Amino acid sequence: MKKQLKVVVTGGPGGGKTTALDLFRRELGNKIAVVPEAATVLFSGGIPRSDNEQMVKIIQKTIFQLQKNLEEIHKKQFPDRLLVCDRGSLDGLAYWPGTESDFFKGINSTFEHEIARYDAVIFFESAAITGHDISSNNPVRNESSDQAAELDVKLQKIWSRHPHFYFVGSSESFVRKIMFGIMTIENVINMHRRP
Repeated sequence: MKKQLKVVVTGGPGGGKTTALDLFRRELGNKIAVVPEAATVLFSGGIPRSDNEQMVKIIQKTIFQLQKNLEEIHKKQFPDRLLVCDRGSLDGLAYWPGTESDFFKGINSTFEHEIARYDAVIFFESAAITGHDISSNNPVRNESSDQAAELDVKLQKIWSRHPHFYFVGSSESFVRKIMFGIMTIENVINMHRRP
């Protein structure tokens, strides 16, 4: 049996990721299963955000575990589909209020182990990087443009270490950005189908 492929769609807040995932789902139908964003599941379920460092660490560890479990649920539920993850297990590192080694100690894992869990990464750069509006249809998002730009830089530094990293810049038109993302996903699917 062929290995089930898993792709992360990530990037700073306001990069068009949510819209892209909705269009991926419509365009690619039953070829993919979209794993929801763990942070959105958690915060929309009533867990409050906090600025307290200890609380942030507990929340990020919870998001990490939820992310892995959501991926596992979708893997079992849709064994014949490409898994497209709305963010991945390393996203929490950008939000962690400590060092990288402290993060991996906190989640009891390593960078190498986590990055190897994904076959490709599609990074949607935040519109905040080029000074554009980042308002969103995600009610649990609360970042300012400055915070979004800072998170985008941190996330890009983390995920660009993946050997199959695809960057979708914010300077491109939104339609082009989405088309590039869909094309990339289709390329990953086609590579998976080769004998």
